[in-house]
Amino acid sequence: MPSLPRMAFGALAALAALSPAVAADTKVFNWTTGWGNYDADGMLERPVITCNGQFPWPDVRVNKGDTVLIYLTNGFNDRNTSLHLHGLFQRGTNQMDGPPGVTQCPIGPGDTFLYNFTVDSNVGTYWYHSHTAGQYQDGFRGVFIIEDDAFPYHYDYDIPLQIGEWYHDTTDVLIPTFMNLYNPTGAEPIPQNFILNSTRNLTWNVEPDKTYLLRLVNTGGFVSQYFWIEDHNMTVVEVDGVYTEQNTTDMIYITTAQRYSVLVHTKNDTSRNFAIMNKVDDTMLDVVPSDLELNSTSYMVYNSSAALPKQNIVQELEFLDDFYLVPYEKQEVLPEPDYTITVDVMMDNLISGVNYAFFNNLTWTSPKVPTLLTVLSAGENATDASIYGSNVNAFVLEKDEVIELVLNNRDTGTHPFHLHGHTFQALVRDREYNADLGEQVHLYNSSDHPAFPEYPMIRDTLYVRPQSNFVIRFKADNPGVWFFHCHIEWHLLQGLAIVLIEDPLGIQQNASQALSDNHRKCCQNLGVPIEGNAAGNSADFFDLAGENVQEKSIPPGFTKKGIVAMFFSCLAGVLGLVTIGVYGLMGMNNAEERVMADFDISPDEVLQEASRDDDNTNHSSVEKEVALETVETKH
Repeated sequence: MPSLPRMAFGALAALAALSPAVAADTKVFNWTTGWGNYDADGMLERPVITCNGQFPWPDVRVNKGDTVLIYLTNGFNDRNTSLHLHGLFQRGTNQMDGPPGVTQCPIGPGDTFLYNFTVDSNVGTYWYHSHTAGQYQDGFRGVFIIEDDAFPYHYDYDIPLQIGEWYHDTTDVLIPTFMNLYNPTGAEPIPQNFILNSTRNLTWNVEPDKTYLLRLVNTGGFVSQYFWIEDHNMTVVEVDGVYTEQNTTDMIYITTAQRYSVLVHTKNDTSRNFAIMNKVDDTMLDVVPSDLELNSTSYMVYNSSAALPKQNIVQELEFLDDFYLVPYEKQEVLPEPDYTITVDVMMDNLISGVNYAFFNNLTWTSPKVPTLLTVLSAGENATDASIYGSNVNAFVLEKDEVIELVLNNRDTGTHPFHLHGHTFQALVRDREYNADLGEQVHLYNSSDHPAFPEYPMIRDTLYVRPQSNFVIRFKADNPGVWFFHCHIEWHLLQGLAIVLIEDPLGIQQNASQALSDNHRKCCQNLGVPIEGNAAGNSADFFDLAGENVQEKSIPPGFTKKGIVAMFFSCLAGVLGLVTIGVYGLMGMNNAEERVMADFDISPDEVLQEASRDDDNTNHSSVEKEVALETVETKH
């Protein structure tokens, strides 16, 4: 794979001055995926996914009203790909939304898929990324900005800033070890670094007494981050493509997939420079390695002759609570819902021992026919949720219904959830439970909950606190098949998603929703049916024989602790066989110690496990936690 040059970031301010208004136009992009090498953090050159042989992928700017044509060619020879324009409503162009198995067939090697849409319903800051198998964590991602003559605030310069984490291994390496029997707790891979605009120690040259519109986009696949600039305030004016009333803060908390646009006014004094800080939310990490830098420092440079600043340490992480942001165009709470969807989030193991993610005990499993194609071919049967499969977690919404989605997080982690095709009102985000007070999971109670805001914050990605809940509302006014999922990419790989089928008969009646010839060809080249139910049955849409389903559940009583115990029992047996077979015939002294050294296992671990196998009494919780930690460390 060719080596790619590192990018220079010293002239960020010159990249994007305020653009003059232009008439609606057609913007054409020709992109081909491939592989190259890149060193983002100054520590290791690793394989990355390239665009036309280049990395990073380009930031895109279009104007409101433009038609966009993106010809995405799959330049891989061993995998499929796809493209999602994150946050775009895709009104009347649902098949351009991107997630394979939901709105389109995957794009096979050598094929080209045309994403053809008009940006007439969105303005502001968005991004694009592959929606296939963690590919955006390998670099397939970029900022997508829709400029608007009616932007309500003044600024001099416009700067996009991607924030995220960086791994030294590709997802080809990480996914098999993550989705694995030997990772029974589902511990996510730990990043090696945290980056800004695909680098560390970024330098941002600024001019004095100017107002910058800083577009913060978390294009990572895992952790939330805190962001602040030493001795500078930030005034929030947009979240997720929604303009807000001005709200000034000195720190932002931004989860993966969220966007914040903030105004930063520079000082008149140019005698010194200031630190730009991003800090990982380390509560989301199962393990914090001793060499992991939780604080990353970049530089806001007024004077290139002055010294670069040291990192800026704060005593408290006091950040803006986005729940209280008020949209620039205020909207009162939507009326009482016509349809309430309640989903419970859980993580658990299935029969293979692999840890999966669940909404209401179902882990999303891709159907044999993409759900939108089932809608288009099902006729009147399209209104029956059962035809979309028993593991798609499908909900059918009627036209213009007010939908309330209640999410109860039974998991102990923070999760950012994204809704395709819509923004929504955030009515409740409950507080985190307090384990020290012996509290239980905070499930939503419709008769006893925090008061709804007068003018709710509106966005498309919202985080839920650990073992807590949130409530959102939106109007079903955009016919289409829309994914709702956790935007931690590891959790989407585990199946943490549902599918909303909105006004299916309306989809069928809109000529612009008809399957394009290009889309048909991509499906046919991969042998994916373009008609039929989730099982590919077009003769009887209610016959789901042969559909893709999740693994079977573990028998009652066989828990994560049981999986760990089983692993160590098997390990003890394997060690014994290896000892006999490899060393026993050689007359070697201390054979057991040699085997354990080869397997990097301490004698204490084996002795403890053997003792547990012989002990019929209850194990202590401390011993169980040691076993779990051992599995995570050794494998």
